[in-house]
Amino acid sequence: MMPSVVQVALTGPDAPFSGELSLPGDKSMSHRALLLAGMAHGTSRIVGRGPGTDVAATEQALTLLGVHVGDPVVTSPGVADWSEPPVPIDAGNSGTTLRLLAGALAARPYTTTLVGDESLMRRPMRRLVDPLGALGARITVADDGTAPVTVAGTSLRGATVRLGLASAQLRTAVALAALQAEGPSEIDSPPGFRDHTERWLAGLGLGRWISSTAFRVEPGPVPPTEFRLPGDPSSAAYPAAAAALVPGASVHLVGVSLNPGRTGFFDVLEEMGASVVRTVTGAVHGDPIGDVTVRGAALRGVHVRGVRSVRALDELPLIAVLAAAASGETRIRDAAELAAKESDRIAATVALIRALGGDADPTEDGMVIAGSARYRGGMVDAAGDHRIAMAAAVAATAADGPVTIAGFDAVDVSWPGFRTTLEGLWSSSP
Repeated sequence: MMPSVVQVALTGPDAPFSGELSLPGDKSMSHRALLLAGMAHGTSRIVGRGPGTDVAATEQALTLLGVHVGDPVVTSPGVADWSEPPVPIDAGNSGTTLRLLAGALAARPYTTTLVGDESLMRRPMRRLVDPLGALGARITVADDGTAPVTVAGTSLRGATVRLGLASAQLRTAVALAALQAEGPSEIDSPPGFRDHTERWLAGLGLGRWISSTAFRVEPGPVPPTEFRLPGDPSSAAYPAAAAALVPGASVHLVGVSLNPGRTGFFDVLEEMGASVVRTVTGAVHGDPIGDVTVRGAALRGVHVRGVRSVRALDELPLIAVLAAAASGETRIRDAAELAAKESDRIAATVALIRALGGDADPTEDGMVIAGSARYRGGMVDAAGDHRIAMAAAVAATAADGPVTIAGFDAVDVSWPGFRTTLEGLWSSSP
């Protein structure tokens, strides 16, 4: 099927704009809240769940396991009484759904097959095998290390699991399995990961930090609880970037997750010269929530590497788009993982920038962006990737003509109403 073609029209970029936005519910938190509610025996409430198709994939997977998923109420027999799914579980485009389910299903007394769409079936899954195997889990993947992932449920034992990647998905997969093991487990990895799962398990009395990166999981039943989820900071990055591109423009983002593993984009944006003000207003099970106000200014190039690349990984294509219009060179390093996302985001981002008149080159683990470009209108291929589609829409803020995005409907993965929201922001006035 040919990708859809949607023209993103710049309706008011020639003057500064301002606006206040509430964001879609956090996608990462939505997956975790759904799985914890599904593992609990009884009724939980999840308020503010994310609207995209990725979150829907987790909802549908839980339904196959015998969980009643309503909005906001989720009622479950508990993980010990999950039903054996009658068919392979289809995670769609959601790597989070597939990887987290592999951990949650590891102790169930049946075999489950996990698959996904064409894009997900190309993504790396071998990384699940050894960490979950340390607990005794029996996980197999295709010969090339991709899905289908087969989980042959068995009894698990507590263990020390040290990961080579700062991956919240892997940490959470291990934690969900460890909750069902005999004896406690310790999970450690390099820093920079989002720690929603660890904060929530600590709040629920199911674990504790033993160092800045190591977490001890205490096995036991997950209690039914209520989750009031904040706005998604990865979604918030796009209207924030649109404002940052226009000196004098501003956007106030209300009720966003301020988890330290999620705010790397705002740190980089501030270093590039935009005004970024963050105010903590509350928390969900120990996870901070607050408001962010971004004001545009002349942007300058930066170097992003190490932990900063990890903390801003999903937003690195957007940072590159900003960098192409900033003064001076930007280098993004330690981001080889970008090539294994919904698309090869290194290649797709470089193609996006070049298509609109910018200057960027790929590297083995990131990209180099020359800066000082004046974006022109043109055609961009979203490569089936919601992050690339939304980054291209933000580039239109600074373009001197219309930007047409092939496959723009990929945004439905995380933010179905993104175009309407962004164009509404552009058309607002101070």
